[in-house]
Parts: sequence; structure tokens; C-alpha cells
Amino acid sequence: MKEFTYTITNKTGLHPRRAGLLAMHAKAFQDTRITVSSNGNTANTNQLMKLISMGLRQGSKVTVAAEGP
Repeated sequence: MKEFTYTITNKTGLHPRRAGLLAMHAKAFQDTRITVSSNGNTANTNQLMKLISMGLRQGSKVTVAAEGP
């Protein structure tokens, strides 16, 4: 499992368009489970509405974890 921590720098945060791009790029890794965690909330990258509802704003620290080949 690989993971890293990132601080959101975009002033609009993780809005629907960017969350959709994240989900689209994550689909390229079919056998890998990619999750985003912040403030006790975790969402799989294929759960677009859950990603958006996490309310990630500029300055939010997120942990991205990938598990698989």
C-alpha cells in the first residue's frame, strides 16, 4: 500500500469538476483501490458524490492511499 498526504492549494477546493477528473484518472487503475481521507471521512475515488460531500476546501489536508498492483 502506498499513501501520501497533500494540502489542497486550489482556492475553490475539490469541487465537482476536479472530483470528476480525479475519479476519471483513477479508473485507469482498475485493480487498485484508491481512497481519499480527511478529518475522519474516507471516500473511494469511484464514489463521486461522497468525494464532493467531504467539503474539501483550500488548506484541507488529505491522505490519498492506493492499495493494489
